[in-house]
Amino acid sequence: MRDHDKSPRNIGPNTQLVRAGYDPFEYHGFINPPTVHASTVLFPDAGTMEQHGQQYTYATRGTPTTDALCDAINELEGAAGTILLPSGLAAVTVPLLAYLAKGDHALIVDSVYGNVRHFCDTMLARFGVEVDYYDPSIGAAIEELFKPNTRLVHTEAPGSNTFEIQDIPAITSVAHRHRAVVTMDNTWATPLYFRPLDFGVDISIQASTKYPAGHADILMGTVSANESHWRRLKQANGQLGLCGTPDDAYQVLRGLRTMGVRLERHQRSALALAEWLQEQPDVARVLHPALPSFPGHDIWKRDFKGASGVFSLVLKGSRKDDFKMKAQAFLDGLSLFGLGYSWGGFQSLALHVELDDRRILEAPSEGPVVRLQIGLEDVADLKADLERGFQAIAGIQ
Repeated sequence: MRDHDKSPRNIGPNTQLVRAGYDPFEYHGFINPPTVHASTVLFPDAGTMEQHGQQYTYATRGTPTTDALCDAINELEGAAGTILLPSGLAAVTVPLLAYLAKGDHALIVDSVYGNVRHFCDTMLARFGVEVDYYDPSIGAAIEELFKPNTRLVHTEAPGSNTFEIQDIPAITSVAHRHRAVVTMDNTWATPLYFRPLDFGVDISIQASTKYPAGHADILMGTVSANESHWRRLKQANGQLGLCGTPDDAYQVLRGLRTMGVRLERHQRSALALAEWLQEQPDVARVLHPALPSFPGHDIWKRDFKGASGVFSLVLKGSRKDDFKMKAQAFLDGLSLFGLGYSWGGFQSLALHVELDDRRILEAPSEGPVVRLQIGLEDVADLKADLERGFQAIAGIQ
């Protein structure tokens, strides 16, 4: 009889994705875990109920399905524990609530996802938390921004929409000297291309809506903590009563199995298009960390194992008043690229990004910024579609 308890060591990332989080022989050999729909869990006797003396007590605290996904993410992240949340935004805001209190000070990267900035400027402000924004290129010089009450540093690399790379090891080293927690939104790279906890980050955040789910039909976020910060994160999550559903957890776990091969395709196609776009006369700049011309490329090459399928281009503009009109003409000229928010799914998407909320960084001045999510279509077809967008711009000049 085969020994199913022995797992090979030193396996590759795609092999790990296929195996992580669930042993089929724990449930009759079925290759996927059962989807356990539950709220109430029964106890065999009053004593067990009083002591919470069994693995499952109530569905907000976990089910076999959600645990299978958490176990897989723990393995990929190298984490002590993971919580599931209903969205990627919640995956950022719950750690902020977990580790910050009235009178605390937080440092938030200025290239942060816009809805996180809104949360910091409204909800955290109402709770009495002071927030300052910092330049993503600051590196070890972030020490100058620390105050006696600085308790948390939030990082996001690459940055939302403009894709700045941060020197994460330098920032975590400073933060830990000041006993501050470091959180990181690692949605762009996933743990396959960057493992935050290996670089000193305490809390690794992913919008599972994106590459883990991979099909534009699930909302979920994961938050993974190292050993010293896991207990507080888990407690805060329980107090807030937020959880991922078994159906969504099942879908994300299924998406994980193919995430590696999908990311390889996203990466290859996106880089080919980014290199091509650099040569187009209507393009002022391409914002992609894997391009040697991009500021921060050396740090990306040092720390990251790969790139995903999302980047931006800066169209050549004339007057700033015309930027929006030019971006809209370009987008309306596209047919294969869908016009929609989010990314990480199979279809290519395009979006005109507004950067007026930046505090430190200035938006590119050459023209409007268009973010592209490169899906699984053929590169030649996407090039032809982008050319249609450039032709639409020519029609308004």
